[in-house]
Amino acid sequence: MSEKSNIEWTDSTWNPVTGCTKISPGCKHCYAETFAERWRGIPGHPYEQGFDLRFWPERLTQPLEWKKPRTIFVNSMSDLFHEDIPFPYIEKVFRVMEKAHWHTFQILTKRAERLSGSACRLNWPANVWMGVSIETPEYLRRVDCLRNVPAKTRFLSIEPLLDKMGILNLKGIDWVIVGGESGPGARQMDPIWVREIRDQCLKNKVPFFFKQWGGFQKKKAGRELDGRTWDEMPNCRLLRTA
Repeated sequence: MSEKSNIEWTDSTWNPVTGCTKISPGCKHCYAETFAERWRGIPGHPYEQGFDLRFWPERLTQPLEWKKPRTIFVNSMSDLFHEDIPFPYIEKVFRVMEKAHWHTFQILTKRAERLSGSACRLNWPANVWMGVSIETPEYLRRVDCLRNVPAKTRFLSIEPLLDKMGILNLKGIDWVIVGGESGPGARQMDPIWVREIRDQCLKNKVPFFFKQWGGFQKKKAGRELDGRTWDEMPNCRLLRTA
């Protein structure tokens, strides 16, 4: 789950855990929660429990069944470092990623403190990319936590971008994704904020990926910035190969 993804910066998603809880302003209009809650109470549906935390041990070995290399977003419908996910379960996820060495795995968390505190207890194979989500300057401390993680590739997802970020310390950061919020009630993103981040990435030679302008009609708004798309990836990784 799922064989293919519509997320622009990955090929597939893999959800050995689903469900989450809100911890910061970027969670206000969570797309995963909106999707999951549509199915709450429908017997037999994978999201019968809505967006409540649920473990799927039967999905743990799924990437091993995908023989062609692909880029996989881990827990697109949850947060692997959620405080209610036992550490031994996180270890199992990491062991599968290590075994499935032909894939590239992308993990994002807002629980940067737990990530930083447990990183030394995990094995970090080169095919695991670790990222943190930030939405306003108040959460830049998550980036400092990420720098403590011994992942070969570290990245930032600044989505939804809700405020001017100011000067970013990109030391030890290999990739930056920026995007606006989408869907009903989406908060507006100022193009100046996006350009400031892009220009810092260019100056520091950090690959920059602009995901979307967002808004209620995100497809109509598109994803061009200053007349072009920005699809830069770390290590020149190619997508859509699955």
